[in-house]
Amino acid sequence: MGAAALPLILFTLFWGGVGGVLPIIVPKGPNRGIIQVILMLTGVCCWLFWFCCYVAQMNPLIGPKLDRYTLLIMARQWGDPIPYTP
Repeated sequence: MGAAALPLILFTLFWGGVGGVLPIIVPKGPNRGIIQVILMLTGVCCWLFWFCCYVAQMNPLIGPKLDRYTLLIMARQWGDPIPYTP
């Protein structure tokens, strides 16, 4: 399963709009520069957080694959024996 292009494009456009378009339309005032920087950092950080979560799903961390013999020994040691059928 690979990454789909549509979510990547949509979220990039959305957070690109927050970080690239909204700072342009901030009204003039004494704090305009700070508000612009806040919007740009919000767009970058939120997009990066979403992107890392999205990419982490492409190759999830799964535990080791154990062979049948090891699983039977573990089950017996933990008190839940599985009947052995060759």
